[in-house]
Amino acid sequence: MKDILARLEPDQIALRQMVAKLAADRFAPHAREWDRDRTPLPAAERRALSDLGLLGITLPEAYGGEGRPLLDALVVLEELAKASPVAAWPVFEACTGPARVIDLFGSDEQRSRLLPPIVAGEKTLAVSISEPEAGTAATDMTTRGRIDGDAVVINGVKRWCSGAGHSEQYLVYLRLDDSPGSRAIGAVVVDGDTPGVEFGAQEQLMGFRGICSADIGLTDVRVPLTNLIVPAGGFSTLFTAFSIERLGNATMSLAVAQTALDRAARHVTERRQFGRPIADFQLVQGAIADMVMRVEAARLLIYAAATEAGRGAPSPLAASIAKCTANETAKVVSDLAIQVLGGYGYSEEYEVERLHRDAHGWSLAGGTLNIQRVRIASEYLGTRFDQRVR
Repeated sequence: MKDILARLEPDQIALRQMVAKLAADRFAPHAREWDRDRTPLPAAERRALSDLGLLGITLPEAYGGEGRPLLDALVVLEELAKASPVAAWPVFEACTGPARVIDLFGSDEQRSRLLPPIVAGEKTLAVSISEPEAGTAATDMTTRGRIDGDAVVINGVKRWCSGAGHSEQYLVYLRLDDSPGSRAIGAVVVDGDTPGVEFGAQEQLMGFRGICSADIGLTDVRVPLTNLIVPAGGFSTLFTAFSIERLGNATMSLAVAQTALDRAARHVTERRQFGRPIADFQLVQGAIADMVMRVEAARLLIYAAATEAGRGAPSPLAASIAKCTANETAKVVSDLAIQVLGGYGYSEEYEVERLHRDAHGWSLAGGTLNIQRVRIASEYLGTRFDQRVR
């Protein structure tokens, strides 16, 4: 890690150090409480992130952002997520999530209207893609948007929306005409308090506690046509934004793995058995070595993909490789940390069990490990693999 981080630019190193201190001082003391009580990040804490320019670090300066490269956002994201994924979530959504869809595909009017409140910490924009019968097969979605004069009238049900019931706005993916497959799909911004929008009960998830998740019901919801960000036929272009989101996802996994490794390394040098530090035992050394190798490999892949992206988006191949590797790294390393810590690793007091719970969530969100492998093979071979029965 030290060698890789030393290659960052001086301003990136300073940024990392500043955010690491902020995370340790302001957010880490609340991490266990937010996880236990499933508490979303308080509005005051979100504004604190805005005051430091962290919510708009990759968004254009014209709309209040910093206009910095994607790698800078990932450096920030990792340090916040090491302290608490709840603290990192608004930065994830603003810098690698649906706000980037508006940045990439929105009109000048849409960017100038929708991005400044996100940068200011006044609003959070969540993404809503999945449905009860459309998960990995996202193009099976049935939520419909009908153009009616100067409005889009929406009907349907969305599922697994992270931020549902807490975020102020939602980027809803929907069908806009009768074309088959992806050709009818676009995206529109819906305010959470629009008449006809209803939120289901909060999901009691294994991890991601404090990051809300619920169904969204949309019944004759009227949204101004000016909120239509991506018209019908634009779904394929959205993979550009998906690649950015997947690097954000990979970085959240990296934070889990690095934190688990750090806690395991500290434990093995302090814990004594049979009159010796347990770091003296070769099987423990082997576990630490495996953890280090996986974490370093994941970071190299993420940094390489982000460096390639610059201020834009990484290639789909690089993003999927980084996500798949980092997701698996988080699961394996957090599990090894539990084994190394023994009973302490299984105790909520040491929070390693929380890391393991969260690790599994990131491997499901944004495209499962199975679908990432399909995408990796597809991109590498230059062949599209149709998963549907013919």
